This record gives sequence, C-alpha cells and structure tokens, in this order.
Amino acid sequence: MHGIAAPQPYVIALFLLWAALMKLLSRRMRAQAGQTALARLVGAARAVPALRLVAVLELAVAAALLLPPASPLEGTAATVLSAGFLLYLTYGRLAAPASSCGCLGTHARPVNWRGFGRAGLLLAVSVAAIWAGPYPLDATGVVVGLAEAAALLALSAELDRHWLTPLRRLLVRLRRPLAVVAPEKIPLEVSLRLLYLSPAYCSASARLTSDVQDVWDEDGLRFVVYAARERTAVFAVPLSGGEPSAVRVALIEEPALA
Repeated sequence: MHGIAAPQPYVIALFLLWAALMKLLSRRMRAQAGQTALARLVGAARAVPALRLVAVLELAVAAALLLPPASPLEGTAATVLSAGFLLYLTYGRLAAPASSCGCLGTHARPVNWRGFGRAGLLLAVSVAAIWAGPYPLDATGVVVGLAEAAALLALSAELDRHWLTPLRRLLVRLRRPLAVVAPEKIPLEVSLRLLYLSPAYCSASARLTSDVQDVWDEDGLRFVVYAARERTAVFAVPLSGGEPSAVRVALIEEPALA
C-alpha cells in the first residue's frame, strides 16, 4: 500500500503545477475565459480573476505536496480541490454544455467524458496521497506513478494536437484507406450499387429476366451478366468507381445462359 501511495503526491502536484501555469501564462486566456463554464458560474467579467484564483490555489496545494514534511492534510487538501473540479465539471455539463472547462488554460472543446475521467483520476490519486507519508519511492511506485501520469495526459484533450493528431495521421499513412485496392478485393455489392444507378441499367432493366448470372473482372472493368428476353445483357462497370454514366451495356442475341 505504501509503495503505491508514495508517488501520488508527486503525480497530483505536477499536474496541479502544470494546470496553474497554463492558466497564468496563457496569452489567450483573457480572450477565451468568457467561453468557459466558469464564466457562466461567476459572470464573464469575473472569469479571468476566478481562473487566476484557482491557479493560485493549485500552486499552493502543489507546493504543499512537494515540500516536506509530508502530512495527511496535504492529501486532504488535494482531495477537496479535486472534488471541487469534479463538481465544477458536472455544473458545466448541465448548465453550459457547449462551454469548455478552462482547466488547462484556453481550450475550446466542451466538457466530455475525457474531462470527467481526468477529474475522477485526479480525485482517486488525491485520496491515495492522504496515506503517502514519508515513504521512499520503490520500483512499484515509479511504475504506478508513470502509468497515472500517462493516463492524465491521454485524458487531456488540450494535448491532442501534440500526440493524438500526429498518431492519426501516421495511421492514415500506414493504412492508406483511399488507396486503390486490388480488383478481387472490391465487393460485388459496390459494383452493383453503381450499376443500379446507371442509365445503362435503367434502359435495359425492363428486358432483364434473371438475377446476376455471371461476373468476371478484366482490364479495369467488372462484367456483370443477366439473362434478358431472348438475349444476354452484359454490363461493364468500372472497378475504379466514378459516375454511373460510365457503365455500359451490350445486349447479345443468343440464348440466355442456363
């Protein structure tokens, strides 16, 4: 228990320090403070002073957690502050669902499940910090602390542009979702959807007397065969897609395929 509790003051203190500095040093805070849920709570004119006051409280709690001697009161103060964050997010979600929380300075996204997850994790870490005591860090504590810090960063939508957006771009490059696939990998349903929308199908549909009888791919085209009245209808559908007008049809004067 002590090994798990020992890193908690450092985790919560570093996060509070980060949050406070973002509120105090952000150049856009004054312009965007009115878009936060705090502006709805205290008024737009008081939003900036209120954010700065919260930043001062965060700095005070962070300093208490980092500086000796260790005391359960420090974890208790962090717990009260984290519980206040969770209540504030709940208020923001109910009273101003389109507003951001302003937890890490300027941020335009409204409160979502990630914000609640981060606040809940902060509350759990703060509660654990009450039992931290003057115990040294061990390997277990280091692993737990790093995992908690990574989770807090992953739950912070404010940082998405630094890691999540580049990761998504990398996945797009690797998966190449818009790359041309091999003809055998294009489902027949895709070709039939284009076929049914084509003028060629509309002009010949009254003659058709069967469902699809044969299909083959050749030279970038998918040939679809139907039985028609004393004829065989052969449609040529481009495998690359395109406009329905690109579909062609030929009515062959021969007995329909059995």
